[in-house]
Amino acid sequence: MKQDLFSPLPPVSVSRETEARLDQFTALLLRWNARINLVAAPDASVLRQRHIADSLQLLPLIPEGQGPLADLGSGGGFPGLVLAMALDRPYHLIESDRRKAAFLQTVAGELGLTHVTVHAERIEAVRLPPIAVLTARALGPLDRMLPWAEALLAADGVALFPKGRAAEEEIAAAAPGWTMTIERFKSSTEPNATILRLSGIRRAGA
Repeated sequence: MKQDLFSPLPPVSVSRETEARLDQFTALLLRWNARINLVAAPDASVLRQRHIADSLQLLPLIPEGQGPLADLGSGGGFPGLVLAMALDRPYHLIESDRRKAAFLQTVAGELGLTHVTVHAERIEAVRLPPIAVLTARALGPLDRMLPWAEALLAADGVALFPKGRAAEEEIAAAAPGWTMTIERFKSSTEPNATILRLSGIRRAGA
């Protein structure tokens, strides 16, 4: 398993149009959060730092191109829906909870995100074109996520997985069964978090 040293996280900048969409999204999420549990902290300022900024820091790590993106377990829209507000590329949001999927669909419609498609089904059941960039946040350990990445990513695709303080333990646990190139970026929003950018994901011996 090839491993690189930590790389600096590039700065993030978004357009005024994206900022306006993020304001609308925050208002919609707070309103829906009163009915269904989308995020644990309903305060707008906490949402901006803990969830939105945490999602946006992935933006400069997305390789340029026109290939589609996909987000696994999109939940309240982090990071997939937030990133889709700043991108003009097809983005597939996969969320098996139908209430959360309805929220994602409503936000995409109200914000005019015509390039976003919401899939209200399990990850194992979804059928997508080869994905250029796969994202997921707080979904599960790395060895559980790698089979999904292998199945969904294009040959030259990359996976962006924010991880907590157990990132290295997850990498070590996955090492016997998988080979990949790993880039590490220190999170700018969580001091003990690491963002993994993975490429060349394949089963060991394949």
